Amino acid sequence: MIGAIVSAVVIGAIVGALARLLVPGRQNMSIGLTLIVGIVAALVGTLIAHAFGWADTKGIDWIEHILQLALAVIGVLLVTRMGMGRGGGRTGRTMT
Repeated sequence: MIGAIVSAVVIGAIVGALARLLVPGRQNMSIGLTLIVGIVAALVGTLIAHAFGWADTKGIDWIEHILQLALAVIGVLLVTRMGMGRGGGRTGRTMT
């Protein structure tokens, strides 16, 4: 159980950082929020991969990791588009 939590944090950190690198433009997110998005993506990706039987392979589970990365990219896009990063995404300026 502790090993699963530690691996979720480590994989989540890697997946979250990769997701921020893959999303174009500047993401106004803190490191903590990046970790949370990555950890959630890693856990949900693992659950989906296990549900479909994609995580029970010999060697590296590439499908599971690609799924985790895709979910992290979606998570980073959602967080930045919803303005949940630093500063709330609002500058006080109106668009004309």
